[in-house]
Amino acid sequence: MNIVLWICGITLSIAGALAMVRLAKGPSILERVIATDVLLLIVSAALCVDMTINKHTDNLVFVLLACLVGFVGSVTVSRFVTDRRNA
Repeated sequence: MNIVLWICGITLSIAGALAMVRLAKGPSILERVIATDVLLLIVSAALCVDMTINKHTDNLVFVLLACLVGFVGSVTVSRFVTDRRNA
């Protein structure tokens, strides 16, 4: 069980670092929004791993809200950002 926990922790840490690099570098607002969505999903995945290891469901509401906010935010921004190359 400890090996699985270490693999999940290392994988989520690397993914979080790469998402933060994309969030900082951009270059467009759409890529930053997607990086924010991915970062929210990584936090949600870490909370799911914690709930699985410790056998509780205390963070389930936060996981659902984070996924919902990430999805709605990404869809909203992508809906209102226009492609300026074709305009």
